Amino acid sequence: MDFGPLAERYDRLRPAGETWEQLADATLAELGDIRRLLDVGCGTGRFAEHAAARTGARVWGVDPSPEMLARARARDIPAAGWKLAAAERLPFRDGWFDGVHAHLVLHLVDDPARAVDEMARVAATGGRVVAVTFRLEHFQAFHLNPYFPSVRALDLARFPAPERVAGLFEAAGLERVSVRPVTQQLSLAPGDVLERVRGRYISTLHLIPEQEYRDGLERLEGDLTDREQPVPAELHWALVTGRRAAPR
Repeated sequence: MDFGPLAERYDRLRPAGETWEQLADATLAELGDIRRLLDVGCGTGRFAEHAAARTGARVWGVDPSPEMLARARARDIPAAGWKLAAAERLPFRDGWFDGVHAHLVLHLVDDPARAVDEMARVAATGGRVVAVTFRLEHFQAFHLNPYFPSVRALDLARFPAPERVAGLFEAAGLERVSVRPVTQQLSLAPGDVLERVRGRYISTLHLIPEQEYRDGLERLEGDLTDREQPVPAELHWALVTGRRAAPR
């Protein structure tokens, strides 16, 4: 998917509130002590900025979208560098980073195994690699399923299960591979839900049939336009972590 058309609105449609910060901090805890961090699929640079502020690390971000990178550069983070690149072809030398991070990236790339191989390649000995993805129960519980019935099957097919990601980590030579589940409960303002769906804030809403999207949005607007109570939602994350083994 081309995220360029979404770049200008991306941070508004997917805001970095308390829930986002909690997950970001949990990810940093998995990464451990870092001095040089690579954020793969960095998007608008939000996690890179957060990591630099929290840890003092020098951060690099790579993304295949020039428009998203333009938004990242506009953050003017002193300790950050940016490169236009795909996850499967990282423009860095072997073993350069003591932390490598990818948030909701592996379901978007053409070759997840190659992307993980690259992430492992650029990690230093003892450096940690963390991929953030969803557990499969996330798609079963997604709060928009009643309005867009194709979403669940599409995402179950698109997203590699955390266990598969762990297998890719091991195949790439990473050791001490673990899968940490994180569950978050949300209360969403009805108006925010409508704004995000109108902006097709998740990539799957760009993949479903256009008529299904229009019909679902119409029903959602009918249910939420005058609603006062918040919309409950759940996020079921998995943080898959591995360490770069020492050469034998």
